[in-house]
Amino acid sequence: MAGWWPALSRAARRHPWPTNVLLYGSLFSAGDALQQRLQGGEADWRQTRRVATLAVTFHANFNYVWLGLLERALPGRAPRAVLAKLLWDQVVGAPIAVSAFYTGMSILQEKDDIFLDLKQKFWNTYLSGLVYWPFVQLTNFSLVPVQWRTAYTGVCGFLWAIFVCFSQQSGDGTLKSAFTILRTKWTSAIEGSPEK
Repeated sequence: MAGWWPALSRAARRHPWPTNVLLYGSLFSAGDALQQRLQGGEADWRQTRRVATLAVTFHANFNYVWLGLLERALPGRAPRAVLAKLLWDQVVGAPIAVSAFYTGMSILQEKDDIFLDLKQKFWNTYLSGLVYWPFVQLTNFSLVPVQWRTAYTGVCGFLWAIFVCFSQQSGDGTLKSAFTILRTKWTSAIEGSPEK
């Protein structure tokens, strides 16, 4: 078990793109699977495959290329460079990622109106992301080595995937809706459990 970290580090140095993409895609897909479990339903592996497909074919690759472009355009870890990268990421990168998620999932689910979820949930999801992603990317741009940035985004994307997959399935893109559903389910589970 101890040998996995050096092997992963070597893979990231030798093949940074596929290593980061696979890590990101795996973590994002796991977020969907956990989201389903938290809602208490049966596992929908077709849904998780759709999330994995979108994560690997678009999101992980987009993040890898986007983070590389930001680093080339605004190199270094000086506060000014970090804040400029953060601003570009939230103003340009985040809307692209949110739009691609809702539209891509609608395409993969073969919905009649592939833009309906996007129209209904984009702003709520984008604003919810502004509560989370600036802190993630501040750490990413200032502390994480360049070759690990997409993987780090995937680790943090695991939590985000729980939220956006919930929002895409049954929420409205707000943090309040996610916490309300979870609180209701947990309260029901506690009230339904036999007393000891």
